[in-house]
Amino acid sequence: MIYIRSQARGFTLIEMMITLVIAAVLAMVAVPGLTAYKRNAELTSAINTLLSAVNAARSEAMKRGMKAMVIPADGRSWNKGWIVFVDKNGDQAYSEANDITILTQGPLESYFTIATTGSASLSAPYILFDSSGYSKLTNGGFSALTLSVRRNDLSGSAIYEQTRRLVIAKTGRARTCKPAAANDPACLSNGTQ
Repeated sequence: MIYIRSQARGFTLIEMMITLVIAAVLAMVAVPGLTAYKRNAELTSAINTLLSAVNAARSEAMKRGMKAMVIPADGRSWNKGWIVFVDKNGDQAYSEANDITILTQGPLESYFTIATTGSASLSAPYILFDSSGYSKLTNGGFSALTLSVRRNDLSGSAIYEQTRRLVIAKTGRARTCKPAAANDPACLSNGTQ
């Protein structure tokens, strides 16, 4: 009778411990990078969501032949979300009973801040489009404005790397851009762009 000895399969305790240490070190290196990646993706998503809301307001204003507005959900801070509605009764104020709600957006994550210029920065901020799709003030004048979404958990030059701007021209055209500096002329509304 011939006995064939089989080789042992598996790994030793030392091999397993070395593998676990290597995995732990790789996880410690990867987690901060994943957090930054996630927040950058959320920043892009936030500005694109805001752009979609502005475009929805403009298209609804032209489609229905009435004024449409985008306002902060709480009436003061864009960080708390926003409401897009058609101003059916023409009072330039949101009333769920009297106006046509197009969409609502919940608050942004706490590590985002929205800074504004133009009519979007008043004590009762708003973005208003007339039936022709032009961006207007409540008194009827044309309005050009800028909304900047940035991460507030950064400082120094990294802030501009993690800032996106929504620029709305007097013509109603909305676009996004990534500023290279605080007053990057390519990312400021000059009225027609």
